[in-house]
Amino acid sequence: MIITYNSSVLTPAGWRHETITAKAEALSPKRARVLAVIDVGGNGAAGYASRTGAKRQQYNVTSVAAREVGAVKNLSACTVAESTE
Repeated sequence: MIITYNSSVLTPAGWRHETITAKAEALSPKRARVLAVIDVGGNGAAGYASRTGAKRQQYNVTSVAAREVGAVKNLSACTVAESTE
């Protein structure tokens, strides 16, 4: 399944939220494990990005994507964009 949820990214100016789109497997009707990150805030899954274009808002997309792989998410906090069931 493809899920979308909010997560935090660390910038030099502090923590900011970004929307993450990921491929996940269902563990139960209420929980899913992230298998691969497809997109972080509209910037893909690798490289660096900035929320506003300013250097103080820059963050490492690759690091955020690697941190999320393997995470178990409550489906009540996610939006299921595509279900494979």
